[in-house]
Amino acid sequence: MTCRQKVAYNGYMDKVFKALADSSRRQLLDELFKKNGQTLNELCEHLEMTRQSVTKHLVILEDANLIVIEWHGRNKMHYLNVAPIGEIYDRWIGKYERHRIEALRELKRKLEEEIND
Repeated sequence: MTCRQKVAYNGYMDKVFKALADSSRRQLLDELFKKNGQTLNELCEHLEMTRQSVTKHLVILEDANLIVIEWHGRNKMHYLNVAPIGEIYDRWIGKYERHRIEALRELKRKLEEEIND
């Protein structure tokens, strides 16, 4: 990865983390996880905020590529895009989880050796 690619990647991930930092936006993502493909009206039913506020949150989520918009006739449908969250898992969460699993395997191996001795 070149420096230019790192800057682009970091800028992209900054948008994702900014979008995920707000509890209302996380709630919108949770609602789309429960039922993917909802209109603005359907999403507004789950939040105690104005349509304008929900729209602003959706714009931030779309800019971070966490949701995808598709038009179905006159209906604007919002869909969850889990790829950026998967990238977060792969880059930050998964690597820490691997160490924990390896440590547990090593502990199990040592305990089994002690039992067998």
